[in-house]
Amino acid sequence: MVSVTFRSLPVVEVAALAAGCGLELVEWGGDVHVPAGDLRAAGLARRQCADRGLAVGGYSSYHKAGQDDPAAVAELVRTAVELGAPRLRVWAGVHGSAQASPERRRAVVDALRAAADEAAAAGLGLTVEHHVDSLTDTLASALALHAEVAHPALVTHWQPRELPDTDECVTEVRALAPQVVHAFSWGADGFTERLPLARRTDLWRPVLAELAEQGGTAEVLLEFVPDDDPAALRRDAADLLGWRDAPAPAGAGAR
Repeated sequence: MVSVTFRSLPVVEVAALAAGCGLELVEWGGDVHVPAGDLRAAGLARRQCADRGLAVGGYSSYHKAGQDDPAAVAELVRTAVELGAPRLRVWAGVHGSAQASPERRRAVVDALRAAADEAAAAGLGLTVEHHVDSLTDTLASALALHAEVAHPALVTHWQPRELPDTDECVTEVRALAPQVVHAFSWGADGFTERLPLARRTDLWRPVLAELAEQGGTAEVLLEFVPDDDPAALRRDAADLLGWRDAPAPAGAGAR
């Protein structure tokens, strides 16, 4: 589970909810639960996970590479290490690939490479949010960005867009081979039109089948359930775990 799903809940309750749903790890957010530089909060989140048999996923920051102060990365790395996170998540700038000038794109690439160096020196991976209004807003731009940064610590991330097309999503997952996936079902209005995960069984069964064909090592994390309702998380978690334990046939994704 991604902890930002329940920003209003304290760390202890987030961990208890995740464990109670049978989930296996929590990716902690840097905006509320584990702010950058708050090593006490990081330690609390780490201990809560350990006490409940949960692994710590990534440490998700809102650092915008090429836009924010690069000196802030060091504090993010220290916090991720205290948290026990395997990776730090940042953003690929604040401009979409069609709007970013060549100079702006180079600045983002250089900043990501430097951040990957810092993360790697601390034993961490670095992952970039797969998101609109950034240089991962299209598959072509995301693939090019990873090639341009060309750093072994850079880890791939994927999540669907609003009202996603199944074939396009499976194509993206096949090309990116993501190590981290954020799972949610949205309608045309996106974040404000959250659906039960099972409303898009037609999407998630093929995506999970593709991930299984790639080796099944990706972390699939639930995020942004309808109405921020713990009951919705319990329902979505049960569906996701059921699909994992009864996978779709090989080749269920688009070809």
